[in-house]
Amino acid sequence: MNELVARTPDQFWAKSGIRVWVGHEAVSIDAKAQRLEVVDSDGHARREPYDEPVIATGSAPIYPDVDNITSPGVFTVKTLNDGVAMRTWIEQEKPKRAVVAGGGYIGLEMADNLIRLGIKVTLIEKADQLMGSMDPDMAQDIEKALSQLGVDVKLGVGLEAVLSANGKVSGVLAGGEVIPAEIVVVGLGVKPQSQIARTAGIELGVREAVRVAPDLRTNVPHIWAAGDVAETFHRVSKRPVYIPLATVANKQGRIVGLNLAGGKAVFPGVVGTAVTEVGDLEVARTGLSSREAADAGIESVAAAIQSETKLGYFPDVAPIRVKILAEKGSGRLVGGQITGGPGSALRIDTVATALTAEMTVADLLDLDLGYAPPFSDVWDPVQVAARVLLSKL
Repeated sequence: MNELVARTPDQFWAKSGIRVWVGHEAVSIDAKAQRLEVVDSDGHARREPYDEPVIATGSAPIYPDVDNITSPGVFTVKTLNDGVAMRTWIEQEKPKRAVVAGGGYIGLEMADNLIRLGIKVTLIEKADQLMGSMDPDMAQDIEKALSQLGVDVKLGVGLEAVLSANGKVSGVLAGGEVIPAEIVVVGLGVKPQSQIARTAGIELGVREAVRVAPDLRTNVPHIWAAGDVAETFHRVSKRPVYIPLATVANKQGRIVGLNLAGGKAVFPGVVGTAVTEVGDLEVARTGLSSREAADAGIESVAAAIQSETKLGYFPDVAPIRVKILAEKGSGRLVGGQITGGPGSALRIDTVATALTAEMTVADLLDLDLGYAPPFSDVWDPVQVAARVLLSKL
């Protein structure tokens, strides 16, 4: 686990002169007195004065309100300790069957890794598709990849209860069906840990995340917020959104740091880029899906193409599917989605860059992208999709 720790408290002090108090929790903010109430791991409380505090309390896993959800053998995966606890349970209990609840990023990756450990996996998802941020036609590729790994995927099925026997999980009830399991992973997403902000009178926004100005100030003087606890701004929909990803949190943290040091930086927002993988299938998305575009009042047109990651005579060529969305009439890029073999996912960065620059489909088609047979065809698959989409506008 130590290899996954970016920097220890001692390293913070040695490198940057930053004192880190682990095992301490800020439980309340007195904005008028400019004081924090802090409780340490021994339960001792004290008050600390502040000048410019930053709320970066992150997010917490969403637990469904079902029976036996806290039974031994039920796990969420949010922290390194969560992962260690699950791995320890697997090594000690040697489960043969697992149920993963949730078909988002965490659910997909956990199903993939559990089945690699030789555990029979059933994945249940309440919606009628995996990866709700993808269009249904693209999400079908993910379902197929999971099935090829041996995962039993059940869509339209929600977690109704966790079953317990002899003090341990024995299965779940889902869709009226009992599914036996010795380990259950709950991957239903996260929610902002914004309670401390609420009690301090700080305004909350989307999904109760802390509402922030472009410079990441809250509505209460001298208090800032960043990371999974805070809202961000979507540069395509032009609306506040909640996107709890490490990329967003790191970028917001940089802006807050600059401003606390006297700068005047602003966070321009994001386009919602994310990648993952299921077996050998790489999955990527950015911008808005068709549903998200409609929700934002944007009438979109889409084109999807099937191609290859490089010229077909290479032995390691892999299939790739690219879908591009644009606003009807203006041709402004709205979003993109990619599924495919090795070499597929990072092509989404081309689309993300184009979205950030507010390019049209024609602009994307005219980009001077790199070409050599080991890397791509003369027309990159992203531009092939753009060419097809341009003919529909």
